[in-house]
Amino acid sequence: MMYEAFAAVYDRLMDDFDYPKWADYYLRLLARNGKTPGTICECACGTGSMTVEFAARGLRVTASDLSGDMLEVARQKLFSRGVSAMLVRRDMCEMELPRPVDAVVCACDGVNYLTSDARLTAFFRRANEMLVPGGILAFDVSSAYKLRSILGNGFFGEERDDVAYLWFNHWCEERQTVSMDLTFFVREKDGRYRRFSEQHVQKAHAPEHLAELLQTCGFENVEIFGDKTLAAPGATEARLHLIARKGI
Repeated sequence: MMYEAFAAVYDRLMDDFDYPKWADYYLRLLARNGKTPGTICECACGTGSMTVEFAARGLRVTASDLSGDMLEVARQKLFSRGVSAMLVRRDMCEMELPRPVDAVVCACDGVNYLTSDARLTAFFRRANEMLVPGGILAFDVSSAYKLRSILGNGFFGEERDDVAYLWFNHWCEERQTVSMDLTFFVREKDGRYRRFSEQHVQKAHAPEHLAELLQTCGFENVEIFGDKTLAAPGATEARLHLIARKGI
């Protein structure tokens, strides 16, 4: 399963992400729509870096992910920060809550992993069902520009003292997808390196199409922004943010 072995090294390789700033940006988006949430559901939470930030800001958080290993890292992270959240192992397209929440958030490419309209619609409908009337869904996607022109058919690699990786990409114009083949070498305590591989597929979703699907699933007031801004995205924007309100 994706991210199972990756969970152990994910945070080391993503240490350049400013999660506090990212969480604050999401709360600004919610406030823009008149919502100061007390409760939030974070889907595809990964190792819980955003979960911790939301919980530290006083929100009651339910966070879900499909990877048990990712959730275990999230649990340890919450404990070390002295905050709490409900962690649930669940596919974001099948997520359910015992009671509705003020906001549903999905950060860091979670929606790019939904590679069909059926999966997108399933998630949007679930999100709508999990929200209170007037509740807000907010998520981000890597743009088509990023997946095609930055990742594309490229190769990336990095070597650190304790971990190295090789990353090969293949862009499919017909499907609007990028397939990512990753191989990791992780240094163990005895000095030897453990090798493991994973494959990930992300789809480039046209923001206008996402907005249309959101509306068919009961959302309104759909807005699209550039990367951590309140302005419309530019042609070379790497990340897009979408926000929509559940009808009252």
